[in-house]
Amino acid sequence: MKVMIVGAGKLGVKLAEAMTTENMDVTLVDSSAKVVEKINEHLDVLTVVANGINVTMLKEMNIEEYDILVASTENDETNVVICTFAKKLGCGQTIARIRNPEYTEQINFVRHELGIDLIINPDFATASSISKYLLKNIMFYTGDFADGKVKMIDFKCSYKSSFVGKKLYELENFENLIITAISRQGKLIIPYGSTEIEADDVIHIIGKEDELLKLSKNHNLIGNDKHMERVMIIGGGNVGYYLAKELSKAKVATTLVEQDRNRAVKLAETLEHVLIIHGDGTDVNLLEEENIDQMDAFIGSTGYDEQNLLMALMAKQYGVGKTIAKVSRKNYTKIIDKLDIDAALNPVNITASNILKYVRGGKVVSVSLLLGGDGEVTEIIATKDLLYLDKPLKEVNLPKGIIIGAIVHNGEVIIPNGNSVIRANDRIVVFSLAEDTENLKKLFTPGKRGLFSELWNRNKGTRDNPAD
Repeated sequence: MKVMIVGAGKLGVKLAEAMTTENMDVTLVDSSAKVVEKINEHLDVLTVVANGINVTMLKEMNIEEYDILVASTENDETNVVICTFAKKLGCGQTIARIRNPEYTEQINFVRHELGIDLIINPDFATASSISKYLLKNIMFYTGDFADGKVKMIDFKCSYKSSFVGKKLYELENFENLIITAISRQGKLIIPYGSTEIEADDVIHIIGKEDELLKLSKNHNLIGNDKHMERVMIIGGGNVGYYLAKELSKAKVATTLVEQDRNRAVKLAETLEHVLIIHGDGTDVNLLEEENIDQMDAFIGSTGYDEQNLLMALMAKQYGVGKTIAKVSRKNYTKIIDKLDIDAALNPVNITASNILKYVRGGKVVSVSLLLGGDGEVTEIIATKDLLYLDKPLKEVNLPKGIIIGAIVHNGEVIIPNGNSVIRANDRIVVFSLAEDTENLKKLFTPGKRGLFSELWNRNKGTRDNPAD
């Protein structure tokens, strides 16, 4: 597949990194020579210093030979025009990143009339993820798969955790659950039955919702079970706006603190049933006056990662049940697990996941990136022409970096073991390390048996699911 990405910001680079691991033919275009030079130091992609809106450049690059163009510049209108030009010149499909809330109301019109195949709004997607997280009882970030039948939770094992010091095979109440990965000191590792859990590990678990709730109650992983009633948000940008709007619909009393007066006035005019406070969200006295200690949740959604993390930590000190920070910088990924906050959501990863799902197409239903993209959970529908169907998993010999976390057969969720079998049209939830994404793609792609054999010969160190 041939892909052009216009705009080498955080999203453009993240997409290029993910796509190159899958052996896609990627061209990255940016108008800044310095940005392109920096990218050339660590990414093996074709780079072009040019303005993506330049029709001559698109023609010279033979845009009609590209399967997909992704416009991810900082300007919404520029992204729309680039996609329109590319489509008119014969590009297969186009994807535009659009943030402006005013476009949200007319997004279908923009997409259909201008020939854009997919419009991604990172701020809305991030707000939706936070909203879903807040309205759940489980204290930790949750991913939903197979129409909500399969869920994934992850949480930090503190020194007092009943898990610390135990090997995986010694854990109780895990019969119908799989620990797919462990985040340890900024690295994502695949656990075995003999892997011992250490303090500060973050464990990622896949299973049915009722089994996860049972586990959470047995090990005191659930915080306050009461309905989310009062929430405070600092930062009235697009994420804060979308989130306040979603929470208001859910009848949650929401306080939104915004430092810019004009923005605060505009928010007050457009948001119903939301208390808008004009002030500095880092001013502890202001937050105390607004009763931060009585809030059920606190969200830092300003444009500054450091502020979001610091204020989320401070809110914890005031006894707030759930604290969340919006964090965009990749280099903060390895320290977040050590902080006493409940979740840090990265708009870049959320957006990249949505785009990757679309680019992969076919039977890929959803993609969720973990730990800044070091691993991912992918939901796939098994087609009838795949070679591993109707075989026990212990005979398939999955590569080391791939774990099948769940199988949904005729609406029933099966947490697999070595004897489990995948059948045509089953939904499969698969975890894989980033370096094994290409193996995952080949494993779930119909093809000749020779390709299947080649994959296993290249991965001679094989085993069953490590959670078995």
